[in-house]
Amino acid sequence: MTGILDTALGGPSFRHGIHPRDHKDDTCGLAIRQFPFAPVLIVPLRQHLGAPAVAVVRAGQEVARGQTIATPDGFMSVAMHAPVSGVVQKIDLAPTISGEMVESVFIEPLPASTQEIDDGEPCDLATASATEIMTAIQNAGIVGLGGAAFPTHAKLRFPDDKHVETLIINGVECEPYLTTDHRVMLEQTADIYSGIRYLINATKAAKTVIAVEANKRDAITTLERMLPADLPVSVAVLKVKYPQGAEKILIKALLGREVPQGGLPIDVGVLCTNVATTAEIGRLLPHGRGIQERVITIAGPGVEKKGNYLIPIGTPVRFALEACGADPEVTRVFMGGPMMGPAVSNLDIPVTKGTSGILAFTTRETEEIVGRTVYPCIRCSRCVDACPVFLNPSQLGLLAKQEVYDRMADQFHLFDCFECGSCTYVCPSHIPLVQYFRVAKKMVRKTRATH
Repeated sequence: MTGILDTALGGPSFRHGIHPRDHKDDTCGLAIRQFPFAPVLIVPLRQHLGAPAVAVVRAGQEVARGQTIATPDGFMSVAMHAPVSGVVQKIDLAPTISGEMVESVFIEPLPASTQEIDDGEPCDLATASATEIMTAIQNAGIVGLGGAAFPTHAKLRFPDDKHVETLIINGVECEPYLTTDHRVMLEQTADIYSGIRYLINATKAAKTVIAVEANKRDAITTLERMLPADLPVSVAVLKVKYPQGAEKILIKALLGREVPQGGLPIDVGVLCTNVATTAEIGRLLPHGRGIQERVITIAGPGVEKKGNYLIPIGTPVRFALEACGADPEVTRVFMGGPMMGPAVSNLDIPVTKGTSGILAFTTRETEEIVGRTVYPCIRCSRCVDACPVFLNPSQLGLLAKQEVYDRMADQFHLFDCFECGSCTYVCPSHIPLVQYFRVAKKMVRKTRATH
């Protein structure tokens, strides 16, 4: 479906939000395809929230596809695995999407290798304890694949006085252009239900809900048709609206529960995992394997061979775009969706576990946005009506221009903003509000760190 989405489409939703053009038609009907190996793959040892993994390989060493090449360094860390059978060229610093240089393993593929993956020690669903499941997830290197890259095993450990009443599997995928979760729900349905079994065993959740927006009817039908009779699982269809895939927003829309300010979903008896993350749990744990590739949407006006690809972790963005026939006029590339995904400043950065999409735009589309004149705020309140967490973006924007950052945080709840970009999208004056807020947050954190 393209154009402005029908607000009546689907079931429950949340107040405010926006209806951007979804641009999903180009890829939602395309099956997942295997991507070729780049001449050199670069595996950052920190591609998740928390401590970087510790390399256990050395330069010149031959590694097998799926082999552990780095182990977790503490609880908030996960393992890394070789995305290809090859030779470790070096372990050196490499640029990442954040602009930081991160220690990384450079692997050159072996051209004669069959690239088969051997099984490791399986996690037996019938006998594994919650702790053993969490350890298996950590050793498999699984993180949130929706973009946050939070270590999944850490999310499953919560205080003894908390409990999971409802497990939500997030298949909303409300960002424009992205259809990776859509295809996973269609093609990896059995893995999703296998992953849910592990998550139920680990959390003791009383019920599970798979949340899907109404513009994914084929995925909804497939999930319902393959629903195991012995699982306490249902499929919930939601109205199509952005940013419904945000964790706290989804909980409010689906269950009517509000996560307290500064709190976590577990505070209201809920645990959320992305649908692709759930599928990886179900795919990898029974075989004792680690994550060494993921499904990514490559799309945008600047790409000829749009699609959903199973891409090895560590594939350079430049290689991915060239393989998909990037337009010579490409001037802006996003990692993830166009609303929340960061723009790429270096095409030689690698695909990581948190990369859900690579979107390329040409000079024409870029000039339409970058060339806009920013006008003064006219106090139309469109940003207020759009904000899903009921902030006053107009007031925050005015304070940001005056650099009154502390007041933004203390009086106007700056840190409740999760940077969905809805305010910027609807602003008729083209004020880059979300960019102002990102700068303000950095300044507040810097000030607080020095006091």
